[in-house]
Amino acid sequence: MTQTIAELQAALQQSQANEARYRLLLDHSSEISWMADCATLRLTWLSPAAERQFGYTLDTAQTLAHGLLQDLPARLARYANGDLSRRRLLRETELSDAAGRAVPVEIESTLMLDANGVPATVVGVVRDLSARRELAAQQKKFASMLSHEFRTPLSTIDGAVQRLEMTGAHHDEGTRKRYRKIQTAVDRMLAMLDEYLSPERMASIGRERQPNEVNPANLLQAAAEQARKRRANVTVQTDSLPQWMRCDPAGMRLCLEMLLDNAIKYTEDNIPIELTGRIAAEGGVEFLVRDHGAGIPEAELPKVFDKAFRGSNAASVAGSGLGLYMARSIVDVHGGTVTARNVSESGTEFRIWLPVAANAGKNLARAGASSDNSLDAS
Repeated sequence: MTQTIAELQAALQQSQANEARYRLLLDHSSEISWMADCATLRLTWLSPAAERQFGYTLDTAQTLAHGLLQDLPARLARYANGDLSRRRLLRETELSDAAGRAVPVEIESTLMLDANGVPATVVGVVRDLSARRELAAQQKKFASMLSHEFRTPLSTIDGAVQRLEMTGAHHDEGTRKRYRKIQTAVDRMLAMLDEYLSPERMASIGRERQPNEVNPANLLQAAAEQARKRRANVTVQTDSLPQWMRCDPAGMRLCLEMLLDNAIKYTEDNIPIELTGRIAAEGGVEFLVRDHGAGIPEAELPKVFDKAFRGSNAASVAGSGLGLYMARSIVDVHGGTVTARNVSESGTEFRIWLPVAANAGKNLARAGASSDNSLDAS
């Protein structure tokens, strides 16, 4: 009997020690622990972390309770109908703290059953995701910056190689092979950027690489459709364009949209705007954006692509002087040129020229594909 009493006392002491440890852990945990009664749908316990992080105690936690328990009736009904996946749930949502600030959280909860197998209590934890979200945003921003820093010189190389391909018909086979190897190496580097450093990759593992080639006729049509939201009379004419051309589709689309935006802002609403795409006389592809307005003063034409330059006719038009500068920057990294001239009849014509080799686009992207990164002719 004495041994039994001693064993009971030892077990009680152990239980009290365990309880003290658990309470210590709960009191100092960054996770908010909670309990609720399934019959009354009311919180019955809330850990001290709730007051530290959200400003709530059990007596003032009505708002918190609503966020935690609003889906409980439907969950209990589904569990009663045999959906056992409802017993333990993990979800992300937002909860409001006592100051009304929305806090991103992860809620993990489990239905606790009574002797008859009926849910009696739900217990759970709430984890503040603010720091995790901030870290993810910083990682995404860093990856985007790093990707841009690599992509800009690679785009310059890409455009230069296309130009060499287009103008190098007289080069020997060894030289042309070097061009193809450079192009293959650039493709591989761009693919690696998309695979490991793109914001899309950071947000969604396994997403396919974005295309780096586009149908030029479709590119012009897309730019015109966007411009027609502001100027109905925007026409498109294409002549013998290649089916595909290598470029950054989003960048070239932005470039065309900025030139069209410039034409819209500096002409009257009834002035038509013409968008033309064709094979250039010197080879490559040219895109023309032409309006029939008053034109640009001849003395200002050499300056229109300068950073922050605004012409003498821009006083009444809102702007920063960066649109044409950005358009030129985009074309530059593609190895092309963009120029402006006044046409003899009336208006201004902006011309984008891009180097597109005879085997450009999808065929060029795959030409000479090899794991050999060397630039030797052999």
